[in-house]
Amino acid sequence: MVSKHKLEEVTAKSLRRKILAHFKQVKQSDSEETKDSLRALHEPAVQVELLKNQKWIKANYPKYSKYFADGIDMAPAKIKPILIEVNDEHWANLFRLARLTWSLPFTRGYGRRLRYVLLDEANEKLIGVLGLQSPPLDFPVRDKLFNYPEGRKIELVNQTMDIYTLGAIPPYNRLLGGKLVALTAASNEVRQAYSKKYTGAVTEIDKRTLPARLVALTTTSAYGRSSIYNRLNYNNRAIAYSIGYTEGYGSFHLAPLYPLVCEFLEKSGEVIRGGFGVGPRIMWQNYKRVFSLLDLPSQLLKHGVRREAFLFPLSSNLENYMSGKASRPVYYHQSFQDLVDWWCERWLLPRADRVDGWHAWDKEQIEHLLTLKKS
Repeated sequence: MVSKHKLEEVTAKSLRRKILAHFKQVKQSDSEETKDSLRALHEPAVQVELLKNQKWIKANYPKYSKYFADGIDMAPAKIKPILIEVNDEHWANLFRLARLTWSLPFTRGYGRRLRYVLLDEANEKLIGVLGLQSPPLDFPVRDKLFNYPEGRKIELVNQTMDIYTLGAIPPYNRLLGGKLVALTAASNEVRQAYSKKYTGAVTEIDKRTLPARLVALTTTSAYGRSSIYNRLNYNNRAIAYSIGYTEGYGSFHLAPLYPLVCEFLEKSGEVIRGGFGVGPRIMWQNYKRVFSLLDLPSQLLKHGVRREAFLFPLSSNLENYMSGKASRPVYYHQSFQDLVDWWCERWLLPRADRVDGWHAWDKEQIEHLLTLKKS
């Protein structure tokens, strides 16, 4: 449901009252953590993003609807995935449209980014999207794994990336296309694209040139335990493995209030905008600032959704490299095509034989997913 809060004159007292009332309402609606209940918890934030993007969606969806498949467009045995790096407006628009169909709030990514669309060359339809961004400097479930040498944590962490968007689009998701996108993240092609794009790049904050090596990826599941990343393997070697759960903090559950928060901070001269040196969690930082100004507890940022975290090692000596015991990573070699072939044999074809439901998919449902729900 889209927020009904109006951008009226916001006082400290009124905003404090609204924040507390909204948080109480969210907590009262908490139920057992099923995927459906977690989707419902994210729904208000998703609707806020759809509202912001409605004009753009209506202008662009007709131009890109041809990339979304009906079930009858698919022939599992003929699926031929190709990987396209997003380097122009055309593919960026398709990436954005696909991402806006999901039941998680839209995010553009932060810092160093790589974005991809996967197409089925057999019918020129979209299989899925992949987005990687700069990693968080502090990520407890990752940091407990490595004994960083003194003074080198920033250098080493910045040779990893965080997967912020990963998934398959219907009807390919029903044939485990999400596992293909996840395998793609660990491909030689993605690692090499990172090196090509960022070799010689100077950091904006401290003006350093960091090694353009990509040695590992991290990500967190959307809804608690993940079905995409668990048992993800290539030639029976794990591509990703669970490293624990996040603590359940964030700001998505307060998203309907964000326009009011920004209005209040703007008038107070305290609002944080995007930009280098600010960090990736701008919404989080603005909530922290307003909570301080309104004398509200930071516990209001605890939504309680503990996401499973995963590590994708791209080198066989990752632990030694991150601890400074190895001077260079020893990479796994797994080409995109080899990963595609493994996915087809291991997941796609067996799934197509066992599971139906994708035949009847009507791409008109994509347009429905991009439409605001009536409140």
